Amino acid sequence: MKLNGSQIIVECLVEQGVDTIFGYPGGAVLNIYDELYKNQDRIRHILTSHEQGASHAADGYARSTGKVGVVLATSGPGATNLVTGIATAYMDSVPVVAITGNVTNSLLGKDSFQEVDIAGITMPITKHNYIVKDVKKLADTIREAFQIARSGRPGPVLIDIPKDVTAAITEYEPVKIDFKKPVKTLPEIPEEKIKEVAEMIMAAKKPFIYAGGGIIKSDSSKELNEFATLLDIPTSTSLMGIGAIDQTNKLSTGLIGMHGTVASNKCVVECDLLLALGVRFSDRVLSNHKHFAENAKIIHVDIDQAEIDKNIKDDVSLVMDLKDFFNRVSKYLTKKENPIWLALVESWKNIFTENQVSSSLKPRYFMEAINEVTKGDCFITTEVGQHQMWAAQYFTYREPKRLITSGGLGTMGFGLGAAIGTQVGNPNAYVFNIAGDGSFRMNMNELLTCSKYKLPVCVVIANNGVLGMVRQWQTAFYEKRYSQTILDEVLNYEYLAKGLGVDYYEAKTRADYKKAIEEVVKNRRPAIINAIVETDEKVLPMVAPGKPIDDIMLK
Repeated sequence: MKLNGSQIIVECLVEQGVDTIFGYPGGAVLNIYDELYKNQDRIRHILTSHEQGASHAADGYARSTGKVGVVLATSGPGATNLVTGIATAYMDSVPVVAITGNVTNSLLGKDSFQEVDIAGITMPITKHNYIVKDVKKLADTIREAFQIARSGRPGPVLIDIPKDVTAAITEYEPVKIDFKKPVKTLPEIPEEKIKEVAEMIMAAKKPFIYAGGGIIKSDSSKELNEFATLLDIPTSTSLMGIGAIDQTNKLSTGLIGMHGTVASNKCVVECDLLLALGVRFSDRVLSNHKHFAENAKIIHVDIDQAEIDKNIKDDVSLVMDLKDFFNRVSKYLTKKENPIWLALVESWKNIFTENQVSSSLKPRYFMEAINEVTKGDCFITTEVGQHQMWAAQYFTYREPKRLITSGGLGTMGFGLGAAIGTQVGNPNAYVFNIAGDGSFRMNMNELLTCSKYKLPVCVVIANNGVLGMVRQWQTAFYEKRYSQTILDEVLNYEYLAKGLGVDYYEAKTRADYKKAIEEVVKNRRPAIINAIVETDEKVLPMVAPGKPIDDIMLK
């Protein structure tokens, strides 16, 4: 059949199972938006307040559903406004397809109005990107882009399409998509190497698991929990791995790294075998790499060859899918117990349990109340800063994909867009975006999106009047020179909420806060909870940059 480029785009999106896209229109994508108008019954479009919000929404949709997120923007500033969102998805291995319009082929390279080389700009922060100058190549390019985005180690892909291509006509043939077909074959792992790993695990006296986002991306959380339980191995997670192990499991030691628990950080120093599963050994975990797991043999399993020996030297590495790893290695494992090791780990768990100042509304109350009222059945998105770490530390995550946060890039302004995407992808869920008052100023415009679509997203603002995490560093390392981290007091959050059409609650005590959460859950409307916390509240434990991971600051 003969279709124009815009029709082909819509048909290919439907082929890929896309039911929702996020975006903002402009001249270079008008043909595409006209076609979306005609196909509203097949694809839902969410109009955000800013393209960056749309990119984070596509990201949150992808993280919470496991599907590919899709964002659409016009040329020039529309496209460049996606860059932070694309980079955020790239650093956290999130499958997003970004579609941008561009000027017509005849105007490319001539500094035309709203022209920018978005393919060149995004080359370092995408798995792959394209500029499609021939409508005959459009359908195959879109199909390939989705395949690349979702396969192997997931990540963002950008497709830039000149406006004349969206109007040009060509022959189109529908294709049935095989969503499981890999783009490339992983190296074959000999059975002898799997046996070697199993023998190392069975021989270890003090084994320890460091699990990352790769567990969640490979849908291997069930296998990880069974594996750890069978072998009686204490298990930590990176920020991206939170939820990979049920935190009510006695083997869970919590977060590892700069703001990790005492137990996790001491385990990695004292263990004799470290199983690093789906991790990239981030600097926020390693700190001083020379002292990280210095007494242990390290087994690193990851789907991406580029991560092997990149940040730390492994003793044994397996480049393979984690679900495949668990299935293959389990044949050589038997039930094992490590009572002496686990007793020591348990003692470390009790070293440090309270890290906040005496106040009427401690940050831990935020997460404890949400957990209690929703019985843990909700999604938590975050901005970046102290509140992000409190969200990671004080909610009990029993399932994967429940914490949606920017780990690698650390993007202030990520959370509200991500919450929108999460709510759209999970319409019956409760979604709470935990924000600092600094981060909130970067994306409060997206509350208009929540109002427009009646999305019951609740933004909890940890309002301490400062840029809290930067202030904490200024206190610890800069002799309390608080350069540009004290925020003004001009903003009236109640008036803002009224103007944006969202509910407003102010909480100064634990009782205020819990009551607000109960109201939010009951009413299911977009809302702000302005939670007043102490200015000098800190995130602890903390390992200073460059220090050994067990050199832990507790006050």
